[in-house]
Formats: sequence, C-alpha cells, structure tokens
Amino acid sequence: MAVNAYLNFNGNCREAVEFYAKVFGTEKPNLMTFGEAPPNPEYPLPDEAKNLIMHAQLDIFGSHVMFSDVFPGMPFTVGSNISLALVSNDIDALKSAFAGLKEGGQVGMELQETFWSKCYGSLSDKFGVTWQFNHGEV
Repeated sequence: MAVNAYLNFNGNCREAVEFYAKVFGTEKPNLMTFGEAPPNPEYPLPDEAKNLIMHAQLDIFGSHVMFSDVFPGMPFTVGSNISLALVSNDIDALKSAFAGLKEGGQVGMELQETFWSKCYGSLSDKFGVTWQFNHGEV
C-alpha cells in the first residue's frame, strides 16, 4: 500500500506537470483529459472541461505525485489543493481505511467501481484532510 500526494490545479495543470517533469528530469508525463473519459449521458461534459487534465502522474525521486485540474464549477483554494491518495491492490484494506477515516468526516464519493478502478472513493476526515482511495498498482 502507498500514500501518494495528489495536487489539484485551476486550469493550469498541464503547464504545472510539464514544469515539474522538466525540473525533476522525469519521463514525459501521460496526460488524460476529461474529454478522453467515457461519456456519461447523465452528466454531459461542458466544453470548457474537455481539454482540462483529469489525471497525470510523475515519479519524483521514487514517489508518485499525481495531478489534475478541478472540474469547472468545483471549489479551488490555493493552499488547500492537495490530497493524499491511498493506493492498494487490497480492496479490504481500502474499505477498512475508508470506514475508519469517514468517522466524523465527510464523504465526497462512496467507494465504488469506476471506469479507471475496481474501487475508488474520496472523503475529508474529521481533521479536514482530504483522502482518495484507489484500487490499483502501488
């Protein structure tokens, strides 16, 4: 299991990721836009979101750092734009950590299957720390 930093940006994620990749000498990042995600007829994608970054990852000195733009209309506050991502192939461990951290906290998205993960969810714990949970390779 790993805990990774997840940084959010307000429309300038592509610029930030390319900057960090250059500074830290990483491989060219793979950038996934919101427009590349499978369409959901219940939630049509606004034009201004199509080219925003949904997910990118850099390996910086052995640590995975993940990035995304916030979705248009979602709150964004500089200084509060970081979360911790718990990544594991052990779904039971993810469920246990989620259950523990949601006590007194606020669930953003219950654990569920998504197009990118067998098990994904997010919450803010009782101390205001935002956590993301993702089934996948560490």
